[in-house]
Amino acid sequence: MEQVKALNALEPFLALSKSATSPRAAADLVMRATSAPNTFIFAELLERPQIQALASSPEHSPALQLLRIFSHGTWTAYSSTPGLPVLSDAQARKLRQLSLLTLARDRASLAYDVLLRELGLSSARALENTVVSAVYAGLVQAKLDPAARCVRVSSVAPLRDLAPGAVPGMVAALRAWSDRCVEGLAALEAEAAAVRAAAAERRADRAAWEDRFTRLVEDEKMQADHSGGGSGGPGGLAGPGKKLMGGPGRRLGGFGKRGSTLMESSAAADPGDEAMDVDDDDVEAKRASRRKL
Repeated sequence: MEQVKALNALEPFLALSKSATSPRAAADLVMRATSAPNTFIFAELLERPQIQALASSPEHSPALQLLRIFSHGTWTAYSSTPGLPVLSDAQARKLRQLSLLTLARDRASLAYDVLLRELGLSSARALENTVVSAVYAGLVQAKLDPAARCVRVSSVAPLRDLAPGAVPGMVAALRAWSDRCVEGLAALEAEAAAVRAAAAERRADRAAWEDRFTRLVEDEKMQADHSGGGSGGPGGLAGPGKKLMGGPGRRLGGFGKRGSTLMESSAAADPGDEAMDVDDDDVEAKRASRRKL
């Protein structure tokens, strides 16, 4: 949108350039184009033959240099180049705005001290007014931070012409960016492949575990079925159990009968033993009485 607006603002001066056949007329056209509001792109005007013819005029060639600075230069380039025309207030404000646009391309935060030096301003108030005018002109989107003494830039408009020789550098930067994108994409694809391989391995392990678990359950079920089917038959666990309990039981019963017989015989023998003890006492008593006699 800003580019269309800037191109539309430049159209009248492109039409007038056809009639600017003298160096004076061409130089005057440059001064008018750089002073007009909303003219921020000057590449087409700079390429016109009538404007390029200013290079052969020693008196008016500074106008061509000034147009080049407005096209892709900065305030520092203007102030360091001697012999250039004196700028009007509108031209000075516009060149400072364009310089701010260039400085904000690669930085998200611009310190007041840097901007004061680069824009040739003497006070923070003048700097803030310049930034505000650039924001209203649609050149940048930024916020002032007086406490931190910096300008925080969020975006810039594509309203500056390319400097001569800038294309190879841009191509190199784009190639480097493309290489980084390719490397990043390759790294992401490798990581995704590793994640997929790990997921497949986990699925295989789970399937193997489930298969093994199923086999174990089936084996246990088969063993339980075999054991339960033989318990009710003649050769089952109940038969041998009865035999084991019956045989020893009868033997224990026999041993018990013999034990009871022995106890009965012992009990029968006890009265005789007591009788023998009594007889012995009587004999001893008789012997004692005889001795007394």
